[in-house]
Amino acid sequence: MADYYALIPAAGSGARMGGELPKQYLELAGKPMIYHALRRLAGSPRIRRVYVVISPEDAYWDDYDWGEFASRLSVLRCGGAARADSVRNGLAAMAEQVTENDWVLVHDAARPCLSAAQLERLLDEAGADPVGGLLAVPVADTLKRADAGRHVCTTEPREGLWQAQTPQMFRHAMLLQALHQMRDAVPTDEARAIEALGHRPLLVAADNSNFKVTYPRDLYLARLILENPDD
Repeated sequence: MADYYALIPAAGSGARMGGELPKQYLELAGKPMIYHALRRLAGSPRIRRVYVVISPEDAYWDDYDWGEFASRLSVLRCGGAARADSVRNGLAAMAEQVTENDWVLVHDAARPCLSAAQLERLLDEAGADPVGGLLAVPVADTLKRADAGRHVCTTEPREGLWQAQTPQMFRHAMLLQALHQMRDAVPTDEARAIEALGHRPLLVAADNSNFKVTYPRDLYLARLILENPDD
């Protein structure tokens, strides 16, 4: 039977937050932001180990105490220039510790509000799919396509459109193959690489609480959710 592992790419700088401290280390509810993703994933008895991929030049990781996760946490200092590079390097680094059919859940360090219910739903539903899948939310807002001057060109139909989230869960060997194949294309998420192999990942319904912290205002919203959990 395949096991479950998690991988958090955390080698980015988070430039859109506008600060010098990398986004994954910004304080959120008294902890660095990445702590909350670690706590959720390492807290699941179904996930055997959590791998964090950081930059070889990361000067912040060792400033924090990660002792509560020590027995289930591995730090890989092999982060790359792009997210896909970090994930690919991390998958290669962990290859001797997993089998090719084991599941790997790739999760953003900047999605601190993943709930236990959402995680369990992904494990149950995507784990029963031959390809795997990802958390996602059906698009609810009207979508406008703009020109270079930010004027509306057209209104796009939203039927069948979903907003991708993480974790995104696929077999180790399949995902590594997919990312190697798309080395020059730089996919923005793992599902895109799997799609390029001709597969159709399963969309597992989540909700907007599992949003990605991108701008300073998002920290306030994330704190409200963490202080008022549903699970």
